[in-house]
Amino acid sequence: MLFTLFGDYVRHYGGTVWVGSLIVLMGELGFTAAAVRAAVSRMARQGWLTPIRAGRASYYALSPRGQDRIEEAARRIFKLHPERWDGLWRLLLVPAARRDRAQRAALRRELGWMGFAALSRGVYITPNDLLERTGAVAQRYGILGGIETFTVRHHGPAAAAQLAARYWDLGAIDAAYGRFVDEWKPRLDARRQGGAALPDATAFAEKTRLVHAFRKFLFVDPGLPQELLPERWSGLEARAVFSAYYHLLAEGALRFFEQHYRPAPGHEGDVPEGRRAARRDPFRPIPSAGSRTGALFDTGPGRPI
Repeated sequence: MLFTLFGDYVRHYGGTVWVGSLIVLMGELGFTAAAVRAAVSRMARQGWLTPIRAGRASYYALSPRGQDRIEEAARRIFKLHPERWDGLWRLLLVPAARRDRAQRAALRRELGWMGFAALSRGVYITPNDLLERTGAVAQRYGILGGIETFTVRHHGPAAAAQLAARYWDLGAIDAAYGRFVDEWKPRLDARRQGGAALPDATAFAEKTRLVHAFRKFLFVDPGLPQELLPERWSGLEARAVFSAYYHLLAEGALRFFEQHYRPAPGHEGDVPEGRRAARRDPFRPIPSAGSRTGALFDTGPGRPI
């Protein structure tokens, strides 16, 4: 939940924030000051955040590693429709040498988060063009000179969609999307029916929980191309619900965030552009590299609040 704040709010405003702001904002979500301080300290130790001291005040900024992960998450979570497939599969061969069991498990989680499935020990597959993004992962785990990558065609006997269903549990993913729709569509419908406007604090809490709920699909859905998905796919409706409710809540949520946001000293000039960036539609990303299009992030198993 805390990193959702960095991804969906703080990153637009220059990526720095006073810990007191985090305490107030997370307090609106039910977290104590002690829990927030413990979480940001843990995230800093893990390399996702960089602490900043200014006198007696504490601030935090996204590290380059955290920023990179947020960018990747943004590309996936705010994509409304699956991409078209070029018909090719990508294979990744990972050496087992010089890595202990914990490192191998961490690498499997990292590759799974990216969208790879394990064919066998040390062999991973995806229909998505992810090979250029594996370099940073390989460097992090000290295997940059040892991995091998391939782009291949599948000639059967199973159909491509059957092959995808063999390596990804598409039924379970579809059911998870269905549960998301069951929970959030009635809330969206209730807001669409009108009535009194939500207080900004309520809009902030609701939108943050919405994003936090939807980002969980980053850990289960590899983002397969349309051609490899079942004919009936609940992910499409879930993304439509997510987008519609996100837009309904966005302005009130941002007003509440801005009321309590304080950047690190020297970053006050980031705020005006941050206000503009935060109000750009993240579901229509700017195509230029490094554009601020909205994001969210989580660190997977053992993740902080």
